[in-house]
Amino acid sequence: MSILVTGARGAVARGLVSLLAARGVPHRLASREPDTPETVRCDLGDPATFPGALAGVRSVFLYAEASAVDAFVKEAVTAGVEHVVLLSSSSVLAPGAAENPLAASHLAVEEALLASPLHTTLLRPGSFASNALGWAWSLKSGRPVHLPHPGAHCDPVHEADLAEAAFAVLTDPALGGRAYHLTGPHSLTFATQLAILGRVLGSPIPFEAVTAEQWKAEVGAYMSGAYADALLDYWAASDGLPVETTDAVEQLTGHPARTFETWCRDHAEAFRSQGAQAVSGDVRAAP
Repeated sequence: MSILVTGARGAVARGLVSLLAARGVPHRLASREPDTPETVRCDLGDPATFPGALAGVRSVFLYAEASAVDAFVKEAVTAGVEHVVLLSSSSVLAPGAAENPLAASHLAVEEALLASPLHTTLLRPGSFASNALGWAWSLKSGRPVHLPHPGAHCDPVHEADLAEAAFAVLTDPALGGRAYHLTGPHSLTFATQLAILGRVLGSPIPFEAVTAEQWKAEVGAYMSGAYADALLDYWAASDGLPVETTDAVEQLTGHPARTFETWCRDHAEAFRSQGAQAVSGDVRAAP
């Protein structure tokens, strides 16, 4: 019996797979678009791919795709899966989460799992530190980073900490069956994050405050209007107001959460080379 790791091309999944492999824990990689011979196809929106991926699986590391979650839960129960660890989002903790584009999919998957007989553990990270990769193109083109709310706070968490947290709950039964709100160690404004990144890169990073309308026009080619509006609302609400941080990473991993400066040092080359977006497949624009 092994662990199925969905979203195998994502940064958190890749980190988790490295930990499982290093410790000899049986596991199976799954992806919507397998790119290695050992990766099975599991499109979380296509129930036809579920039986093959789940055969012989005891535990699942699951990304929050809601479109076919009921079918996934049914097949997981049929296959004898015992434990599901969901990479959810702290956005589900906000009021009105079911109507919020940032949270709705995560909440729907949480509810489906919790209503099932599957032993469920919820990992609810706040802002991925890797969201900063969205600034790489501006840096490499010599243009200021455009921010609609430079003073908005978030809690950037390193993807390596999320991978270690997932490994902990998948391999220690005493830790499962709970919800964990995972954050970085500090609440930081976007302006402060850019200052930290600039120090690591050895050069200040200019930014410009832009209007909500300007920013929406810039991201309109790859982000829906509803999602962009939800982001803007979140940033407006946290402008000048620190967000909650937790010690959940330390509880699960045994060490304090990595700082945003550590993340910047780990990914400095992404801001100097072509291919910045390849560093992480888990960029989250929310919280």
